[in-house]
Amino acid sequence: MTDRLTAYRRKRDFERTPEPAGQAGTAAGDGSRAFVVQRHRARRTHYDFRLEIDGVLVSWAVPKGPTLDPEVRRIAVHVEDHPLEYFDFEGVIPAGQYGAGDVIVWDAGTWQPGPGKGGETDPGRAVRAGELHLDLFGQKLRGRFVLVRTGAAGSAKEDWLLLHKHDEFAVPGWSAEEHPQSVLSGRTNDEVKADPDRLWRSGARPRGPP
Repeated sequence: MTDRLTAYRRKRDFERTPEPAGQAGTAAGDGSRAFVVQRHRARRTHYDFRLEIDGVLVSWAVPKGPTLDPEVRRIAVHVEDHPLEYFDFEGVIPAGQYGAGDVIVWDAGTWQPGPGKGGETDPGRAVRAGELHLDLFGQKLRGRFVLVRTGAAGSAKEDWLLLHKHDEFAVPGWSAEEHPQSVLSGRTNDEVKADPDRLWRSGARPRGPP
């Protein structure tokens, strides 16, 4: 597990950033998996889409945010794995640190892998193969999503697409920017930036679909 987090730790000074250094993770005994989406105002605003897979949060940066509109394809850049403790990270990464800016827990919940290319259902293998089908059970995001790699595998920043399927949860014209509050604290990015030391409930990783 340490190897999965090497890139994450190398980029951060944990004496300066409030982000967690991370520990080895284990899957829940009931087979459920957590997901989190964090709205991150760094050099550019983007949404960090993170899925619990094999003891870490496998992560993509989505510049325009995920959507429930099945006609829209969102660019998603595959970035370094994050520790499971990042699930409820909300605060301000200080200037001079990697990803400096304010972060909120924009959405969170659980997810389940669906059968993908060739019937693959193991999410780790599906990511390595470049196509992951998943069902999200979040407070904002629900329904069947697909992540598809479009760039070269193994590059420093792999390009993927994130899309929502046509199902009962699809909403034409749905925009992440119209839903700015944190599902953890109820705060916006502006409010977190103004009061980064305020406490919020933590350690509440959801388990199992509602």
